[in-house]
Amino acid sequence: MQATRRSKLVRNEGLTGYLYILPWIIGFLAFSAFPILDSLYLSFNHWDIYQPPHWVGLANYRLLFRDPLFYKSLEVTLTYSAMYIPLSLVLGLLISLMLNLKIKGIGIFRTLFYLPSVISGVAVSMLWMWIFNKDYGLINYLLSLVGIKGPDWLNNPHWIVPVYVIMGLWGVGGSAVLFLGGLQNIPKHLYEAAQIDGASVWQRFWKITLPQLTPTIFFLLLTGIVGSFQVFTSAYVINGRGAGGPDNAGLFYMLYLFNQAFQQYNMGYASAMAWIGGLISMILAVIVYRTQNKWVYYEADLSNKGGRS
Repeated sequence: MQATRRSKLVRNEGLTGYLYILPWIIGFLAFSAFPILDSLYLSFNHWDIYQPPHWVGLANYRLLFRDPLFYKSLEVTLTYSAMYIPLSLVLGLLISLMLNLKIKGIGIFRTLFYLPSVISGVAVSMLWMWIFNKDYGLINYLLSLVGIKGPDWLNNPHWIVPVYVIMGLWGVGGSAVLFLGGLQNIPKHLYEAAQIDGASVWQRFWKITLPQLTPTIFFLLLTGIVGSFQVFTSAYVINGRGAGGPDNAGLFYMLYLFNQAFQQYNMGYASAMAWIGGLISMILAVIVYRTQNKWVYYEADLSNKGGRS
């Protein structure tokens, strides 16, 4: 009798738990699961919005792999990733080291460095368009002061991706804040012991700070890979309402997907692009994830190994 009562109590608790998470489940099914599955279905269809979709099998995927602009958009995105991710990690770490100093008014500096990361979108893109303008932009003006004639940054295919990288670094304050959190979680006794042993500043950074920050670097690396495949607003604004820029040098993957979906009305083709892009970013993320045991330091793992031994 007591066991039956306890079983009923457990069932009621479980039912209450499911009721609490029911809004999240409904939101996930409506706004995540259904659109994902629907895009997979559409990737096997031809759909121009005006007519009902009709099944074409793998035709969209075959067209995709024969499309030179698909490879161009992929090249632009991967080039951007290869330049932006390492620079954002290094710059974010350097800024966090400065923000970790115990000096008067450091809170103001932390706010100022973080502020750009919460200001994004069209306004920031317009600002950078002025900064990189060849005639009256700030960069070329500063270069002219030292006798250098600046290039036409936004219309030169060799400079357009570096320009986007510099624009992306505008929001590096977010990475710096994560690094700062990692720095402040490093146990102080490690530095005290290293100082007693006579370790130099560089040795303390290389042997203590950097290994302790590898979980943060790992997280930023993964989010950087995913984020690189989501560059859209700045490319859409600067290239001119969805154009690819000079010689399509600014045709990011997400921009080309948008063009196919909402300018060419090839919804099936765009859905196929979305799945291939998602698959590529997932493969890159899995590669990084599989290497974490070789370079990411988890103190809890070492404690568990020590406990088992």
